[in-house]
Amino acid sequence: MLKKMTKNSQNKISVYIRWMIRRDIPEALAIERESFEFAWCEEDFIHCLKKRNCIGMVAEHGEQIIGFMIYEVHKAKLHILNFAVAKNYRMRGIGTQMIEELVTKLSDKRRTNITLEIRETNLDAQLFFKHMDFKAVSVIQDYYEDSSEDAYLMRYTNHNQLYLF
Repeated sequence: MLKKMTKNSQNKISVYIRWMIRRDIPEALAIERESFEFAWCEEDFIHCLKKRNCIGMVAEHGEQIIGFMIYEVHKAKLHILNFAVAKNYRMRGIGTQMIEELVTKLSDKRRTNITLEIRETNLDAQLFFKHMDFKAVSVIQDYYEDSSEDAYLMRYTNHNQLYLF
């Protein structure tokens, strides 16, 4: 069977995903600012990364950071706080590789799902996470401090999880 080649698959880039360190913040901030109208500032990154249960990761291509994610580790889940790919590198598999890496942090017994909130106006993110098997599970009204916009709570559940009823 022939696999249909899309523009995406022809331009796919492999990245190296590693822990975010303080000197990565300026590059992550540049991606943040080009990605979001209400962008995080440097203090937001530093505040999150100082928390015991918060982890930052970056996607590198060559010597350049082209994506990042920040997530919290909770007893039963991982919660994505921030996630972005540089505009010039979108639709090339970087976000997919980052989510696939995050999914490897799940287990059958303890942390079985990943959650995040997405602005109701961020259709690109909604479609990306839907493609990654996240499901919208609820609407959170007036979620954002910077606007009256609602958010969709989306959840990915580990497919290897056993349900015992």
